[in-house]
Amino acid sequence: MATLYLVPNVLAEGDWQAVLPAQVGSILTNTKYFIVENIRTARRFMKQVNREIDIDACIFFEINKRTNAADLPKFLKPVVDGNDVAVISEAGCPGVADPGAEVVKMAHKRGIKVVPIVGPSSILLALMASGMNGQNFAFKGYLPVKPQERIRELQNLEKTIKNTQQTQIFIETPYRNNQLVVDVLKGCSQSTLLCIAANITGEKEFIQTKTIQEWKKGGVPDLHKQPVIFLLG
Repeated sequence: MATLYLVPNVLAEGDWQAVLPAQVGSILTNTKYFIVENIRTARRFMKQVNREIDIDACIFFEINKRTNAADLPKFLKPVVDGNDVAVISEAGCPGVADPGAEVVKMAHKRGIKVVPIVGPSSILLALMASGMNGQNFAFKGYLPVKPQERIRELQNLEKTIKNTQQTQIFIETPYRNNQLVVDVLKGCSQSTLLCIAANITGEKEFIQTKTIQEWKKGGVPDLHKQPVIFLLG
């Protein structure tokens, strides 16, 4: 039976074998059909894994915010025809805060076998390293962009933490990280815990959990254009 493989990608520059299983190399080498967010970066990743892959012989389908939902069925046609297809995330695990989830959903409706491959999830790695509640947590995605709305949402998250002890996890567009931190320090209570997890698995990995008061006293590193996961607890 043909399979839809969910292939993880690295989170940071470096040796892919340090964070991904050998199975990734085998799948990328033996598969000819790929569903990716960005063809250029996917091709580069595949060449890093195995320079012998004949990239020009591979067929790519691009899924991102510009993809028309009506085009998704043709992405799975190779599987229906008996060919394995691999979904590759831009970073981390496909289907988790990732547009590949729509393809996976459609695959299940069509009875296609879906196989997730073990790989790094920045969300889970940050949670693991934060020291916060790992039995009750929520990933909120992006918070509102406007400062007043964002601070209001942060205060709502604090209420949830107080009432349920649920860790709140969120992200921001890399070029707005510093402004987000400003709003977190401004809008949250002094005793609330904030974990900043940047460049996870990379050479410049930075993961620290402190109270809002402690962050204000000690200062926050420059997070501009860096991949960061934020956690409140």
